Amino acid sequence: MPEAPRATKIIATLGPATDDEQVLSAMVAAGVDVVRLNFSHGTRDEHARRVAMARRVAARLERVVAVLQDLQGPKVRIGRLRGGAAELVTGRTVRIVPGEAPGSAARLTTPYTRLADDVRPGDRILLDDGRIELRVRDARDDGVT
Repeated sequence: MPEAPRATKIIATLGPATDDEQVLSAMVAAGVDVVRLNFSHGTRDEHARRVAMARRVAARLERVVAVLQDLQGPKVRIGRLRGGAAELVTGRTVRIVPGEAPGSAARLTTPYTRLADDVRPGDRILLDDGRIELRVRDARDDGVT
């Protein structure tokens, strides 16, 4: 009698450590159902090569292996900081304004001119890959507080 399909899937992220076909074969043989490509890292050619390798391995092992493409959400960068750094203090107000001038702890700049159109009071703005959280008080054409 054939084995019933599992309700849970095993997802493995492909990257430099899995670039060997024998390594990937062992992973699929051990139960990997989905290979994930992190599009925040790597090149188009690297991703294409990894997909082709996953398809070869799946065919050879007679397994169905899905490919998951993990696309990053929007990232808005702040501009340079005067002196190279700024200390943001909990409870203090910071303004984010469009522009290229070096920023400070009180006034950050961004080359993204539509930030004020994209946020509303109460929205979160994350800095430093989420390690710093700001809360929007006000958004106008001249910037976000």
